[in-house]
Amino acid sequence: MGQYVIDAHAHLWLNQDTVVNGQPIYQLEPNRSRSMFFGQEVQMLPPYMTDGQNTAERFLSNMDYAQVSAAVVTQEFIDGLQNTYLMQVQQRYPNRFFCFGMPELRKSGFVNEGIALVNQGFRGIKIPAARMPQQFLDDEMMQMLRYMEQHDVILGIELMDGDAQVAQMEEIIQECPRLKVAIGHFGMVTRPDWLSQIRLARHENVYVESGGITWLFNDEFYPFPSAIKAIKEAADEVGMEKLMWGSDYPRTITAITYKMSYDFVTKSTELTDDEKRLFLCDNAKQFFGFGELIELPYIKNMSE
Repeated sequence: MGQYVIDAHAHLWLNQDTVVNGQPIYQLEPNRSRSMFFGQEVQMLPPYMTDGQNTAERFLSNMDYAQVSAAVVTQEFIDGLQNTYLMQVQQRYPNRFFCFGMPELRKSGFVNEGIALVNQGFRGIKIPAARMPQQFLDDEMMQMLRYMEQHDVILGIELMDGDAQVAQMEEIIQECPRLKVAIGHFGMVTRPDWLSQIRLARHENVYVESGGITWLFNDEFYPFPSAIKAIKEAADEVGMEKLMWGSDYPRTITAITYKMSYDFVTKSTELTDDEKRLFLCDNAKQFFGFGELIELPYIKNMSE
């Protein structure tokens, strides 16, 4: 297997304070790494991140230690809009991060905000369709998607469980065949009819990333043999060259370490070295247009 790893699904924020479906999401004070999440106290960050700031520098420290050369930073309504901070991250670390912008899609007029984000320099726009009305595709959304296609901007999207929104994705792909699409959360792999989302990657410009796969198989836990089985099943449907690894950092590393979120793949005997290289690096490198990747040495643990 090659020496490079790219994370195709991670999150960053300076401050998390938002409202989703009328429910507040915010950091608990004082000095807590936990958040109020839809009325429930949850461990949103590793317990040592007591200031609630999920910064690029902290992520880079995790990336360097785990030998992850680059990462794709996506957005989600539950994080709050992070466009200002993520543009700073993109400009400060252009060789380490690809950052998605996200307009306020829950309000009319978002197309103008989306166009402004593209003009600002974002090379990807995120749509958390799973947290939107089931019928999310309307004239304004299609207008933004056509603009993205014309300007070679990548669509990152997460869909509701199963095939609830797959037909709308088929319509988008038909109307915007050159639009590059990354389907998130591995099609919500532990839910019924997940392969209907995976099969979207039979289209030329559609790929699937595995952000959150360790969360979805959390009940089984490390080394996630059913996740490996699912990766192989998806590859049988669309080819390993259409699949990308993603961690869903930082929420997933409240249960496991960052390196554990991918080394269950590297240690698997069910995948070939070529399959691991495609899944962990080469596919994301090509899809997101990363240039030369930084080579990170293995750092021995003091306890070894």
